[in-house]
Amino acid sequence: MTSEVLARALNTNPVVVRRLMGGLREHGYVHSEKGHGGGWTLSCQLDQVTLRDIYEALDAPRLFAIGNRSEETECLVEEAVNHAMSSVLTDVKAQFLARFGQITLAALHADFHQKLAERFSGGLT
Repeated sequence: MTSEVLARALNTNPVVVRRLMGGLREHGYVHSEKGHGGGWTLSCQLDQVTLRDIYEALDAPRLFAIGNRSEETECLVEEAVNHAMSSVLTDVKAQFLARFGQITLAALHADFHQKLAERFSGGLT
């Protein structure tokens, strides 16, 4: 599948897709072919790769939109809030990553195909 096709499906720019796919390629999860008929294909066993693996291959993007704006502050209120939030966000991130480590691409693949079959079971022959 080409970067352009993926970009249209994701409603983003092909450059963004190529950047993300490059991270996945570096970890051996995908490879690309140039030229006519080329594009991105999986190069891994779906049962061997978890969502956590993908997250880490993408350089562990920020998980939460909230968080400390600055670690060093003169404001005691901000310091207290930062301290409380840091603890909570650290715990939540650990739980999030642990759960992502349990979800394989094979499980997502199976779930997708089950939902696809359910959606179209009555309409297609």
